[in-house]
Amino acid sequence: MQWLMLQQQEPRDFVMASGHQISVREFVVKVAKKLGLEIQWEGVGMDEVGIVSSLCEPFLSSHVSPGDVIVRIDSRYYRPAEVQSLLGDSRLAREILGWSPSISLDSMIEEMVYNDLELARRKQVLKENGFSVSFDCETRDSCVFLWLVTKGWLDRPSFGI
Repeated sequence: MQWLMLQQQEPRDFVMASGHQISVREFVVKVAKKLGLEIQWEGVGMDEVGIVSSLCEPFLSSHVSPGDVIVRIDSRYYRPAEVQSLLGDSRLAREILGWSPSISLDSMIEEMVYNDLELARRKQVLKENGFSVSFDCETRDSCVFLWLVTKGWLDRPSFGI
């Protein structure tokens, strides 16, 4: 697609977006579901938390329990001029380039979770074999991976996918 963008006679800004919008909360619920977790929400505003209400996957039971808080709001991630609604308009890309989304949100989440779990598995193998493993959610590592670390999953040899 990038090649097609570069072949245009006049430079233009092309937006690649599904045109669908969900909240961060909905995204978190979908990711948790892929991990076999059900989340209930409690609190309001900055005090809102996501709590495990039930487990659907047996491999999680030794790592997380109903009642565990696994989602907290962190003001460090707010932008100075926070936008209330972000929604991409890909009409130009559709009309000129013939582009259309080729993956659904649920499929993308499934890929992200699988890749994050695979990263965690690889880092666990390194750790079990005496290598120093760094955790950096801000740059290279995934937030699912960081969550696995904070829950102590990577300190347990029983962690598996």
